[in-house]
Amino acid sequence: MDTSRTPPTGTGYSRRSQDIEPFHVMSLLARAQALEQAGHDVIHLEIGEPDFTTAAPIVRAGQAALAAGHTRYTAARGLPALREAIAGLYQDRYQVHIDPERILVTPGGSGALLLASSLLVDPGKHWLLADPGYPCNRHFLRLVEGAAQLVPVGPETAYQLTPELVARQWNADSVGALVASPANPTGTVLSAAQLAALSQSLKARGGHLVVDEIYHGLTYGMDAASVLQVDDEAFVLNSFSKYYGMTGWRLGWLVAPPQAVRELEKLAQNLYISASSIAQHAALACFEPDAIAIFEQRRAAFRERRDYLLPALRALGFRIEVEPEGAFYLYADVSAFTDDAQAFCAHFLETEHVAFTPGLDFGHHRANAHVRLAYTQDVPRLEEAVRRIARGLETWVR
Repeated sequence: MDTSRTPPTGTGYSRRSQDIEPFHVMSLLARAQALEQAGHDVIHLEIGEPDFTTAAPIVRAGQAALAAGHTRYTAARGLPALREAIAGLYQDRYQVHIDPERILVTPGGSGALLLASSLLVDPGKHWLLADPGYPCNRHFLRLVEGAAQLVPVGPETAYQLTPELVARQWNADSVGALVASPANPTGTVLSAAQLAALSQSLKARGGHLVVDEIYHGLTYGMDAASVLQVDDEAFVLNSFSKYYGMTGWRLGWLVAPPQAVRELEKLAQNLYISASSIAQHAALACFEPDAIAIFEQRRAAFRERRDYLLPALRALGFRIEVEPEGAFYLYADVSAFTDDAQAFCAHFLETEHVAFTPGLDFGHHRANAHVRLAYTQDVPRLEEAVRRIARGLETWVR
């Protein structure tokens, strides 16, 4: 009898549920909130959520949808008007024609990842993922009885997979790779040439390329290339949460090759029926000029924050060897101070009431030597955070 997938005696729970690790930052957030309830002023740099509320044009569109009674299921692939608007985005931003029929609107970017992993990964098969990387990616693969083949990466490759790493790590169980550009937790971006090289490397091995473009729009001094500019057969995950600021609305999308759409639609029908109808109607406002103007103002604010916090942390001794070009994170090497990033983060939360995330959440490769800080607070709050961190370093005992 194969007991490798048998739940521990007495629980009756699935092995997959126990193999999926908790999102450690959530326990850190809970402690930070408890400190706030006790009267402390906590500076939150731990959660990857923009501090801006949903832009007013989107809120008004959501309210209008409610008033108009748009509260029923939509088609599983989403509102035709929204899919057409997303297709227009690819035309305007990337000069790429995407048939709206190839777009599936999903419950958040997570819904898109669930569809892609369900379609492309059989039990026991692997995707190559960069380590460090967003933790839920590997957990979704475990959920569908596949696995993440974590590839250690560092500043020498801007924390990204390369064709050379794909060639070195590929094995009989590998079926694809998932990369993120801009990436969480590092904020690094893959160029069109790098995406094309990865695509060619995977196609030569019969593998699929899946690209997380959830932080597109939030880049600084440059625009991120979409993989669809160089590979029309890639799968693209995106979301309305980051650039568009609709985190709580839970809305994203997946762009897929034409031949995959019918299978993905079938999965969507069974897994969640449809994304929120109200959120979809609200999201139509994201593509209007007045909303875009707000998003661009916010992008400029994020760049100002990055440009303050990056040199300020470096001056304190945090090693950030690759300047992030996108997202709103700094992934810092703290090995000059500690070999226990969890204890390091706990120290600053408990003594200085500054919350940031240990590297443990993002993989295994040198995780205890890294922390992630999200610049999702305005510059005056970041200045106060730096003052507190400087003070906390004086009391930190390695």
